[in-house]
Amino acid sequence: MKKHVKNNVYWLGKVDWELRKFHGEELSTHNGSTYNSYLIKEEKTVLIDTVWTPFAEEFVDNLAKEVDLDSIDFVIANHGEVDHSGALPVLMKHIPNVPIYCTANGAKSLKGQYHEDWNFQVVKTGDKIDIGNGKELIFVEMRMLHWPDSMATYMTKDNILFSNDAFGQHFANEKLFNDQVDQCNLFNESMKYYANILNPFNPILRKKLDEIISLNLPIDIIATSHGVIWRDNPAQIIEKYSQWANDYQENQITIIYDTMWNGTKTLAEKIAEGIALADSDVTVKIFNIAKSDDNDIITEVFKSKTVVVGSPTVSNSILHSVAGLIHLIKGLKFKNKKAAAFGCYGWSGESVKVISELMSDAGFEVTTEGYRNLWNPDVDEQKAAVEYGKTIAKL
Repeated sequence: MKKHVKNNVYWLGKVDWELRKFHGEELSTHNGSTYNSYLIKEEKTVLIDTVWTPFAEEFVDNLAKEVDLDSIDFVIANHGEVDHSGALPVLMKHIPNVPIYCTANGAKSLKGQYHEDWNFQVVKTGDKIDIGNGKELIFVEMRMLHWPDSMATYMTKDNILFSNDAFGQHFANEKLFNDQVDQCNLFNESMKYYANILNPFNPILRKKLDEIISLNLPIDIIATSHGVIWRDNPAQIIEKYSQWANDYQENQITIIYDTMWNGTKTLAEKIAEGIALADSDVTVKIFNIAKSDDNDIITEVFKSKTVVVGSPTVSNSILHSVAGLIHLIKGLKFKNKKAAAFGCYGWSGESVKVISELMSDAGFEVTTEGYRNLWNPDVDEQKAAVEYGKTIAKL
């Protein structure tokens, strides 16, 4: 079912209420998602992006109810990833010669995935297409936000930025616009999306935001590829991205750990107690990696000024759950954050050293030698863990 966006622009996508994992099993989507496709019906009929492959047939059937497929003048492929382009093979069987406008890398991506040599029309930043009624589509390359082929498309007069993955959220909702949904959920999902997908590209994003601003294009609507459309003060999400792209942190210390026989868990709780005693203003959060969602933890790491990581020693190293999360953290290239390590051991006790080295390699400033505890912590050792927490807070 199409939904009206503005004037002759319509949403024609898919709300995926059941989606719980994205990018394979890499990203959790507790609130589902949407795949946003847009239909423009000016003198030219334009389709911007499609939907994910499982919904391809449904999408094309719905599209055919809204417009004669043969009347589509061209397709815009802002990004080749299958959640955006997945319906193209079905659609292009009906309109095989219709031009597809995309970046040079977009053409490579689409050819590589679908092995079809469609009528690709390569564009770069500043290229324009006249769609009639005095309106144009202007293309803006968004390389590495978050793939090399990504771009955005701007529609003049209606002042709509079709932003693709930028400014989106994995947030299923029957409501179309940002002012129609729960604001806490909206911004939580927006931050999670940024922290888990876009954070590695902060330097590029800062330059791209400056470039978009320098184009001096009035933006009344930001039409994303996932989640709701920003129509009420769309500048607010641009402002958020500007904050998030500048090595964002809040006054928060996050403790993450896994444990075997609860000794390391006890240390985590006592360290948290010490931090809170030393600094009553700081927010302290604790997550057992084995019982928490990795992407939710990553969002808390994104918000934190310091991350304290714990593991018992096993096989002269750390638990694989802790190693895996640190590997994920490293790939997201967090900057301007501190780290500390802790853990229990029975015999050799290497876990703290291993964690410290891994967190340093991930770009964190390791502020202490860490806290090791032989066997389960007794009363005195628990008190020492509290003091260690106070040290972390002061650092």
